[in-house]
Amino acid sequence: MGKYFGTDGFRGEANVVLTVEHAFKVGRFLGWYYGQDHKAQIVIGKDTRRSSYMFEDALSAGLTASGADVYLLHVTTTPSVSYVVRTEDFDCGIMISASHNIFYDNGIKVINGKGHKLEAEVEEKIEAYIDGKFGEIPYATREHIGRTVDFAAGRNRYIGHLIAMATRSFKDKRVGLDCSNGSASSIAKSVFDALGAKTYVINSEPDGTNINRNCGSTHIEVLQQFVKEKNLDVGFAYDGDADRCLAVDENGKIVDGDLILYVCGKYLKDHGRLNNDTIVTTIMSNLGLYKACDKAGIRYEKTAVGDKYVYENMVQNNYSLGGEQSGHIIFSKYATTGDGILTSLLMMEVMLEEKKSLGTLTDEVKIYPQLLKNVRVSDKKTARENEEVVKAVDAVAEALGDEGRILVRESGTEPVIRVMVEAATDELCEKYVNQVVEVMANQNLIVE
Repeated sequence: MGKYFGTDGFRGEANVVLTVEHAFKVGRFLGWYYGQDHKAQIVIGKDTRRSSYMFEDALSAGLTASGADVYLLHVTTTPSVSYVVRTEDFDCGIMISASHNIFYDNGIKVINGKGHKLEAEVEEKIEAYIDGKFGEIPYATREHIGRTVDFAAGRNRYIGHLIAMATRSFKDKRVGLDCSNGSASSIAKSVFDALGAKTYVINSEPDGTNINRNCGSTHIEVLQQFVKEKNLDVGFAYDGDADRCLAVDENGKIVDGDLILYVCGKYLKDHGRLNNDTIVTTIMSNLGLYKACDKAGIRYEKTAVGDKYVYENMVQNNYSLGGEQSGHIIFSKYATTGDGILTSLLMMEVMLEEKKSLGTLTDEVKIYPQLLKNVRVSDKKTARENEEVVKAVDAVAEALGDEGRILVRESGTEPVIRVMVEAATDELCEKYVNQVVEVMANQNLIVE
């Protein structure tokens, strides 16, 4: 990770960590970088945060000042930007979003011309320019100054792409959608309606400050209750920029990314479409997933946390399915990034093809209790490497032995240490997580 760019772009509190000056400079650099031998064309999408409009203007000003033409998708999803970039021959795309974070955070995600996350070496150059270590970049003048173009048509083509992917009608299926008052609000319902579903939508009225607030994939309990109250067949919850999807089965049970990987992985393997019979997971995936995969003859790879690392592994090894427990699921045949709406459509395909409910499809997996606590700290590296913290983590690992595990890692997007324990019971998980967090508190590492 760099000084500004983490595993998922440049993210932080708007106008505190990530300012309009930063956005302007990112635009200035990208407009110049991609426009050295031609007039750069760059597409921008944003989520529903109040500050997204401000950052869209700042980025556009920087890009056009460097001579690039800017195409505005307006409120849309991160995967739609990736889709438009790679299918419409743009030099790069920018998504303004802090994903699942609270509304006053925001972020700048840059997507290269292939629809992948931007190369680290280019991020390093952007950081050097922001810090005044790169040198001056010339302003465009006269007819070379860029322009902004309304490009809502690009988002509409992405919607058409999603609808065209479905192989079966969703007629009479009662589907709940939690749009997290975010990007999915402008897309998801129209897709499910077009496919014939009886669509029930909640949290689809963004006001600039309610994105991710007690809704969406980070507050799945809201959708659980909704599915049970409305007697729905299935529910899907997205995060702020809709690159994640979690599901709820007909009984109100959570179907997280691990279970989605299993359901889709087994279906693809049974139909000869799972490359090398392998899925790609992260180190956060549950032991229960691996045991179920062993039984089903599905192999698996483990990467560092972050869909960026999952996708890199998939590309290197030609794998077709990978993802994270949090709901970033990548189907390489269709996308180069996690796509929440796409994931929900393909889950529907499995249910319809197999003629089984989601609850039945996930019954084969026994998930081990797992507890994750996010601890806000003043310095992630110092907290993670503190001698007493390391001793506490080692002690828990020894106590768990082969019947569980502990994982302590730095967040790539927030000033947070994530402490996760997986064990035979919820009580053991709670005990061992608290044991480590208490040591952090005693070492004065935690910020209240």
